[in-house]
Amino acid sequence: MGLSWQHLLLLALVVLLLFGKGRFSEMMGDVAKGIKNFKKGMSEDDTPPPAPRQIEGQRTPEATPTPTAETEIR
Repeated sequence: MGLSWQHLLLLALVVLLLFGKGRFSEMMGDVAKGIKNFKKGMSEDDTPPPAPRQIEGQRTPEATPTPTAETEIR
């Protein structure tokens, strides 16, 4: 047993009466803004971060060895 168009119309009328015309349109506007911000956030994740630029004549930093138990005793 599904919802017929009469049930949906009655449900829409009850929602409109409970929330009012102005409040309902505000909520739909907030939902639209949320969807827009979500899409914007998802599209920003697709762009890869820029590669670090190498300055001419500058050496790359060398990795420092991690101290171990043996090297800390000395």
